[in-house]
Amino acid sequence: QVPLVESGGGLVQAGGSLRLSCAASGSIYRITAMGWCCQTPGKQRELVARITTSGRTNYAEFVKGRFTISRDNVKNTVYLQMNSLKPENTAVYYCNASALRNYWGQGTQVTVSS
Repeated sequence: QVPLVESGGGLVQAGGSLRLSCAASGSIYRITAMGWCCQTPGKQRELVARITTSGRTNYAEFVKGRFTISRDNVKNTVYLQMNSLKPENTAVYYCNASALRNYWGQGTQVTVSS
């Protein structure tokens, strides 16, 4: 098991910034990558950003240049720095860990007001 605990969501005005954190515990040695996905009502969950254990990153096109994913291997924590937020970034953001299977956090709400 790989429990994931997220924090950092909230309400921000358009153009503002937020930083999400996701702390992993349990069988962390099995993790090959961690990332963030977002979901809005009636839509499928979609990838926002992902980082592998070697540090390779990939981003969804709609966040490139604005969001940055990073990880602290000592704290077993992944961060998502979100800058220049737009109202369309409003969603529930879920942390994901790829191990023998996918694990998900409980989700944290991000609301961007116009």
